[in-house]
Amino acid sequence: MPVLPQGYTIRRLEPQDYDGVVETLKVLTVVGNVTRSQFEETLNYWKETTVKIGVHSIPAYNPHVIVDDSDRVVATGTVFIERKIIRDCGLVGHVEDIAVAKDQQGKQLGLLLIQHLTKLAHDQGAYKVILDCDDKNVGFYEKCGYRRCGVEMDHRL
Repeated sequence: MPVLPQGYTIRRLEPQDYDGVVETLKVLTVVGNVTRSQFEETLNYWKETTVKIGVHSIPAYNPHVIVDDSDRVVATGTVFIERKIIRDCGLVGHVEDIAVAKDQQGKQLGLLLIQHLTKLAHDQGAYKVILDCDDKNVGFYEKCGYRRCGVEMDHRL
């Protein structure tokens, strides 16, 4: 079982993580010109958006980072909890935007982050956790315990 390197921690994303998250996500995709203000507005939206379960509420958006011993963001990812009608109004976790800084790859940080987010979703009551990925990343996600299931399709503007 892999463990975080000495001094590294996994925690919920915080406003001061702006620079590190934006830089780390560039490894994954085009980030665009996200201002600090937009970043903080998004974090506030995520913090306020919940899924009601009976009398309790849980966060719908669960953005997490791995930081090193200097509090530098070295990996980032999110699990979104969706309430469904099917499965007795069950919950599904959606893992999104997993990225590891180039100079940190090979330390199993992606695997540890995926395991953390998957457990978080299941602990919140999700009956399944799913993700979409490029064909080139299938092997990595299989090592994380995921399997091919279905086909992703999209419609973009």
